[in-house]
Amino acid sequence: MHLRALRQRGLSRRSFLRQSLAAGLAPLVVPGRVLGLDGGVAPSNRVVMAGFGIGSRGTQDLNSLIHEPEVQFVAIADVREVRRQAVKAIIDQKNGDTGCRMYRDFREVLARKDIDALLIATGDRWHSLASILAAKAGKDMYCEKPCSTNIADSVALAETMRRYGRVYQAGTQRRNVSNFMFAAELARSGKLGRLHTVHANTLAPATKLEWLPAEPEPGRDEVDWDMWLGPCPWRPYNALYVAGRWRGHFDFHGGGILEWGSHTVDLCQWAASADHTAPVLYEPNEDGCVATYANGVKLVMRTTGWLGLGTCSVRYEGDEGWVETGDRGEFKVYPESLRGERTGRAQAGTHPGTHLRQFLDCVKSRAQPAANGDVACQSHIACHAAYVAWQLGRKLRYDPVKNEFPGDEDANRMRSRAKREPWRV
Repeated sequence: MHLRALRQRGLSRRSFLRQSLAAGLAPLVVPGRVLGLDGGVAPSNRVVMAGFGIGSRGTQDLNSLIHEPEVQFVAIADVREVRRQAVKAIIDQKNGDTGCRMYRDFREVLARKDIDALLIATGDRWHSLASILAAKAGKDMYCEKPCSTNIADSVALAETMRRYGRVYQAGTQRRNVSNFMFAAELARSGKLGRLHTVHANTLAPATKLEWLPAEPEPGRDEVDWDMWLGPCPWRPYNALYVAGRWRGHFDFHGGGILEWGSHTVDLCQWAASADHTAPVLYEPNEDGCVATYANGVKLVMRTTGWLGLGTCSVRYEGDEGWVETGDRGEFKVYPESLRGERTGRAQAGTHPGTHLRQFLDCVKSRAQPAANGDVACQSHIACHAAYVAWQLGRKLRYDPVKNEFPGDEDANRMRSRAKREPWRV
């Protein structure tokens, strides 16, 4: 009550407090951290988050996110109980309580109105569909790569993010790692001269179609096998799939070009100022594929011949010089004068911290992050088209405006994959 009102009623402040305490009414003391003081973050500035399918890579992301001051992680959805419990333990320890909720079905998380954003770190088969459903539910998301397993899902993902106005950051963190940023700037600035070739470190393209031997299916609460499969064709349960051995199986995986190319082809697109498009010609070979953009720049996807600078290496070549870098944080350039004042080793290329920080900043500002839906769509299309060419064993032309292989029925049928009921993009 205001002091003037107390005086009008014949009460001093001391009398008012004495009467309040006698009536059992204690003064309300609000901790400074609740108001954004004492190093805390006010509720209006917090980003309330949940996670889907957080395994080894997702745990790296999670450990970066929960140490950002505005992040409040409140829930985990996973088809495996052991992972639900493991992630809950991490979050509860950080929060100092037992409030992290666990869900088997991620759709229950999407229905929560208090959740602003998601960390999606499931297997590849779920990335595009989970992201699309999340956008329709009004959530922003950081989604691990690869973001899709085919061209059609890449296009649908980008269109959905634009339509619903969501902040989407693909987990291609090297866009925010300093040595990769430096190499791309050399290429984009013209310091290498006219750029003519970009090289992406990829893996062996092949996948296999056979099934692992059938094993007894565990209880649904232990492993929800039907939900684990999601939109993929049904096959009998085998524990190796859920332990990570799904990689290399066509139904769950987009092949080796996509596995690393979702990072390295993405970086090459960036360096070549081609984030808005994809190559128009794809020529497969034993090591991968050579693609060509409409302006004549070559994109070489290969597994061998690198300088040993770490995994997920890239190389950019111009008429007046070249640069190569990789996950060790080091780089080599020619001529040496292009190095400038840069010395020493930067952060590892696998570290997600700066990329996640940009995501959180964009959630609050509503700006578009470096690896937004449109950017991810185009770089993934380049990987998918290269894999289609490799599977067919012949040269393919691609129209990046219509997103089709002109006049090629076989290739066009491979732009999408059928989804198992009831899942739809």
